[in-house]
Amino acid sequence: MSPISAQVSQGGRIVIPAEIRKKMGVSIGDQVLLSWSDETRELRIATRTQRLQHARDLVKRYASTTDSVVDELIRERRQAAADE
Repeated sequence: MSPISAQVSQGGRIVIPAEIRKKMGVSIGDQVLLSWSDETRELRIATRTQRLQHARDLVKRYASTTDSVVDELIRERRQAAADE
């Protein structure tokens, strides 16, 4: 998607164009999260759901896919008890 121009109005308000709101799944009254990147000098807008999904994706990348964390902990505790 190519950049879309938006004008800053009084009070610092920016209207997110309907096309982008639709793609983001944002409705009237929804809250969005704004973050500023000093590195890229960009303002980013995301919904809480998008941020949560991003966090889940990061965890999945590093988590074991074979066992649950709980099962792994139980196995480690049983092994430690057997070693005593």
